[in-house]
Amino acid sequence: MSGRLQYKSALVTGAGSGIGMEASILFAQEGASILLADINLVAIEKVAALISSRSPNVKAIALKTDVSKEADIRAAVDKAVAEFGRLDIMFNNAGIMHPEDDNALNTEERIWDLTMQINVKGVWWGCKYAILAMRNNATDESKGLHVGGSIINTASFVGTMGAATPQIAYTSSKGAVLAMTRELAMVHAREGVRVNSISPGPLKTPLLMEFLNTPEKKERRMTHLPMGRFGEAVEIAKAALFLATDESSYMTGTDLKVDGGLTSAYVTALGEPVLPPPTSLAA
Repeated sequence: MSGRLQYKSALVTGAGSGIGMEASILFAQEGASILLADINLVAIEKVAALISSRSPNVKAIALKTDVSKEADIRAAVDKAVAEFGRLDIMFNNAGIMHPEDDNALNTEERIWDLTMQINVKGVWWGCKYAILAMRNNATDESKGLHVGGSIINTASFVGTMGAATPQIAYTSSKGAVLAMTRELAMVHAREGVRVNSISPGPLKTPLLMEFLNTPEKKERRMTHLPMGRFGEAVEIAKAALFLATDESSYMTGTDLKVDGGLTSAYVTALGEPVLPPPTSLAA
């Protein structure tokens, strides 16, 4: 099925790499105009150029955005509405996993505060300004457009499960995202605004691979993965696409786990996986 997001517009934070990049490319392929928000302007300009070359019928706009600043997020939403006339999809994906994040005894307050500022406040502000914009979306039945929209927040399996490899600030921030998502979904359910989260398992992205910077750290995680491999960012992007479309119209307040079976595992299988992982959409 093509054109699943035709006539719609989306704002993706953290769009310069990883999940955000893959989701932006995929949303555009399905017909959505995209505002790519990231603190790395060079990265999102490259993604915007790639989208424009592959999907010339949609707009792709890069805007340097620091999600730790409320004014930046408000400006990004305002820019999307000004350029596209509406905002149908808000993917609050940007986040950090600080290499100095440790346990409750060793993690410094500055690491905690920075993580919460980006991973929690950034999502809160993204939801806030998206909801305000989505309330003003015009309905056009001929194009399948309606008031309201879909907000998708990137959480993590660590918001649900405990781990003896600590990253207390990151884990706490993702638990907050899960709780925030549920509450906002209930508050705004009758406004046509759906709010869901995605909890990825361990992914082969720069964010995690920089954190798991030794073979021992990687193997410590791999032993718990039933599918025998790290996930790929494009696999999370495909889940985000489902939540962005009207195919998930009766879903709100849900956390969609895309974790290779991790949260269902007790003892994992032996042997090597027979199927290769999917390739990046940017390839």
